[in-house]
Amino acid sequence: MFENLSDRLDSVFKKLKGHGTLNEKNIDDGLKQVRMALLEADVNYKVAKSVISDIKGRALGQEVMQSLTPGQQVIKIVNDEFTKMMGSEHQGLNLDGKSLGSVMLIGLQGSGKTTTAGKLALYLRNQGRKPFLVPVDVYRPAAIDQLKKIGKQLSVPVFQSTTDMKPLKICQDALLAARKLGCDTLLLDTAGRLHLDEELMAELKGIKKGLNPSEILLVADAMTGQDAVNIAGSFDKALDLTGVVLSKMDGDARGGAALSIKAVTGKPLKFIGVGEKSTALEAFHPDRMASRILGMGDALSFIEKAQEAVDQKEAKALEKKLRKNTFTLEDFKNQMKSVRKMGSIKDLMGMIPGMNKKQLKGLNIDDREFARIEAIINSMTPEERRIHAIIKGSRKKRIANGSGTSVQEVNKLLKSYSQSMKMIKKFNKGGMRSLKNMLPF
Repeated sequence: MFENLSDRLDSVFKKLKGHGTLNEKNIDDGLKQVRMALLEADVNYKVAKSVISDIKGRALGQEVMQSLTPGQQVIKIVNDEFTKMMGSEHQGLNLDGKSLGSVMLIGLQGSGKTTTAGKLALYLRNQGRKPFLVPVDVYRPAAIDQLKKIGKQLSVPVFQSTTDMKPLKICQDALLAARKLGCDTLLLDTAGRLHLDEELMAELKGIKKGLNPSEILLVADAMTGQDAVNIAGSFDKALDLTGVVLSKMDGDARGGAALSIKAVTGKPLKFIGVGEKSTALEAFHPDRMASRILGMGDALSFIEKAQEAVDQKEAKALEKKLRKNTFTLEDFKNQMKSVRKMGSIKDLMGMIPGMNKKQLKGLNIDDREFARIEAIINSMTPEERRIHAIIKGSRKKRIANGSGTSVQEVNKLLKSYSQSMKMIKKFNKGGMRSLKNMLPF
């Protein structure tokens, strides 16, 4: 996401940083290119015009003109104004202090409401809440079945609604059922249409009036660009949204909807969907997103992902093994699983500040490589995983055949593991403390 915009801005800032001093013409030329980059990213025209005006006003001030690093100061101003354009700070769900809160998910058919309901359930559970999924789309039996399937996969309870029930009745009955089950958050997956119509709005208004939900979130498809922004405006007029979730952000290289939606509608973007997995839902932080767009990385999100993926007890046990030099291939496999939970390796590397964007762009990391490595280790005996030195010719052939790989791939894994162990030994001789100090968590 934002790949094209990031590339364009990178080239603009390189030119600005190339000047020892900046004058009004340099700044004007640079900001014209920034404005074009925003419009090409499908940012709303009025929003782009306004943000460029704000950047120019500050860029022509003393903080740039009298700076020893004027190019860097311009980048800082752009970062600040982009953050402000997207909402300044993260706005979470308003569920605190409520014994039983409810989140009403609305949107057009195909926008990703049902999938988002499942992702949000997992997100809330990780926050310590007890979600209850409620299928309210009585017009599409497949929608009810899909939510039941998602609930089963995630081990999240689902209200047993049917197509002959009235939407408001479903919500009211689900409220009673949630109390009996000890759940504290209803996630209402409402019906959608292929287009906005009075019947749909009347139904949603009825649910809002009868249930008074804590949150009304519009789920919009990011890939529709400014259409998503316009749809948000229409729903907001009818229902007074509390926020927006943009789904399918991973498929949108432009990102105009995410940049424009707060400035146009006044409603915060609370979450973005960044993949198909149930874990692929991110809380939207304007400041972090601005940093990612400008190639500064997103260390805080990286740390949060790591903390979610790594079990603290396992981490302490791993540290002991590293100190005693007893880190086995089985441990290697378990750590690899933890990394995979965090998401795509290329996306994770993009969050690390200072990563070269050109190198990342040319980097072709095949996440399926992890599956091959796991298959190789699974094909080893417990003794082979514990003592890798015993794996010689005939054992390598057996492991390769059992994992559907080649002897060369088995050799490659063993070599990588051996090199890792050599590095660990060096740290164990006095560098473990310095290594720990380098880690951000």
